[in-house]
Amino acid sequence: RTLGGAAESRATLRAGPLDAFTFFNYEYALISSEENCTCKWSKDAKVGLAGIYIYSGLGKQAARDNPALSSFFNEIDVASRRAGKLVRQILTFSRKPGDEDALAPVQIFHIMAEAVALLRAVSPSTIEIVQHLTPELPPVQGNASQLHQVIMNLGTNALHAIGERVGRLTIRLEAVEVDAALAQTLPDLNPGAYVRLTVSDTGKGMDVTTQQRAFEPFFTTKGPGEGTGLGLSVVHGIVRSHHGAIRLTSKVGHGTTFEIFLPVAVALSAPVPEEVVAAPRGHGERILFVDDEVSIASGFLLALRQLGYAAESETHVLQALARLERDPAAFDLVVSDQTMPGMTGLEFAKRVRELRPDLPVVLASGFSAALTPERLRAAGIREVLAKPFSPDVLALAIRRHLSPTQSD
Repeated sequence: RTLGGAAESRATLRAGPLDAFTFFNYEYALISSEENCTCKWSKDAKVGLAGIYIYSGLGKQAARDNPALSSFFNEIDVASRRAGKLVRQILTFSRKPGDEDALAPVQIFHIMAEAVALLRAVSPSTIEIVQHLTPELPPVQGNASQLHQVIMNLGTNALHAIGERVGRLTIRLEAVEVDAALAQTLPDLNPGAYVRLTVSDTGKGMDVTTQQRAFEPFFTTKGPGEGTGLGLSVVHGIVRSHHGAIRLTSKVGHGTTFEIFLPVAVALSAPVPEEVVAAPRGHGERILFVDDEVSIASGFLLALRQLGYAAESETHVLQALARLERDPAAFDLVVSDQTMPGMTGLEFAKRVRELRPDLPVVLASGFSAALTPERLRAAGIREVLAKPFSPDVLALAIRRHLSPTQSD
């Protein structure tokens, strides 16, 4: 009913005398009515894909002496990895704005590319949109929907500022290191690694008085019916909620530039490539794998044992904790899911650290809610693996966090 109503509303809008900007704002508002369905589908899909990842990997191992059969499993593996990328993108854009738990490591490059495509669709041909995007950027800790809104608000403001004149909108995304000197000019920032988003235009620019009031709610230089004056105040609020900072520079007749600094998130495992190097084999290292999905736990248990690890699995996190309480030295590394009944993976990792501070814990998460860098470090998490992932990816992570004498 909700999706059908949205479609009818879109049809009505398209038939009416609305300009492109008004239509886009209404279209954007309809997204929230579809988020719940999308998020539920994505979470179910990632569980199914995890099984495909696991058993296609096991099939390749079983068929290693049969090249023809092995090639079939390779094709399944490649297709499932591509599907996994799509699921991660859908999960990213389905997170609800305004929710504390919606902050998670996100690749802003994908959000930027989507926003630029929408801006191109609503911009007149007299305005050139130039983008400088770097796909290799580190993730930022953020909410994808809110970051998308930031880019769209700044972009549409720039298009309005240029108006009917010939002009240029430039959007740039780059990694920067904020040193002590730069941090002093941006009071909301601490020195460290950031991703900087720059949106600049060749529009009419702002005088000093307008710049001083630009982020005030309801302040606008637009005429009646052309804007609410909330766009830049919303942008400012979102940036601050992301522990970032925004800098405005402008000159009348020469255009305006906004620079947004967003802190780099805790390192996630790299996105799963379509081809992965051969998984490193174990030498009897003791691994505890914890996941409440029986099919995932049993599949990874089998895969790890075939790779030479002395692996055990638990589908109840409290039982896993009880095993470690009985013998904290029973395992060399723990892999835990984040979302489980009874206790989250983050809480489990904290308890593990209390029992044995030197025991490495790798966290698996498909929807990394509230996993801030500070909380991950406090819990002793060594790495976060973005679900779904294959046994090969897990084996590489295990190798990274076992001591050289254990992994060689």
